[in-house]
Amino acid sequence: MQQYFRVLISYKGSNYYGWQDLGDGGKKPTIQFEILRCLRKICNYADCVVSGASRTDAGVHALGQIAKLTLPIEIAPDKLQLGLNSLLPDDIRISKCESCPSDFNPAEKSIGKMYRYYFSINEISSPTLSDIVAQLLLTKNSGSDTKLAIETMRHACELFVGEYDFRNFSINDKNVKSTVRKIFNLELLQSSLSDFGSDIYYFEIQGNGFLRHMIRYIVGALFELAKGTISIEGIKKALQAQQIHKLSAKVKSKGLHLIKINY
Repeated sequence: MQQYFRVLISYKGSNYYGWQDLGDGGKKPTIQFEILRCLRKICNYADCVVSGASRTDAGVHALGQIAKLTLPIEIAPDKLQLGLNSLLPDDIRISKCESCPSDFNPAEKSIGKMYRYYFSINEISSPTLSDIVAQLLLTKNSGSDTKLAIETMRHACELFVGEYDFRNFSINDKNVKSTVRKIFNLELLQSSLSDFGSDIYYFEIQGNGFLRHMIRYIVGALFELAKGTISIEGIKKALQAQQIHKLSAKVKSKGLHLIKINY
């Protein structure tokens, strides 16, 4: 008898090579492998399946990852949640666990995802937040220049809203049939993490799906715009026609957080 569970997972991705199991027996630890390892202990090492909704990259964090667990034993959802959390490392937690139909597919059933990219504009970064918040080093001139840079990025967020071919804002992946994606919303907000003594902001982006490294390239372009190395027109052109070279480098993965997946 097989049982199926839908779980909500949160994790700090700093120590992992992303979500997807690399098939190396955990030599390079991943979130999926760690959950599967613990499931097999609960199931007396019988075969189990862990299917995730989003293949987050190395160093990316999550509050709202969704996965389907397939188990060959009978167990109550609350007992499974308790058992997994007792075995998993401290930086991975099952936040919610419930039974689901056998045909639930977390990747195919989703209609939208929300990510946030956190960054600090302080010249000296906070050691407390160093592995979950990126750093944007702006000019050392007056504070008004910093405010202008923030407002420039905030205004430019509107450029990405809509349906576009994001080939110029992702890595080349031959397995992807289409590089067209729709961004529902992208805005720049200030975070309450400033309580930690840092001036923290975040981009919140929602869309029907994201290409690999797409968000990191978008944020990279916005960072370069704030520094004055690229222009609004440059971003518009990159959204309108394929280019040989990337408009900017992608930002570090540590600032990226998967917040929510909608169904």
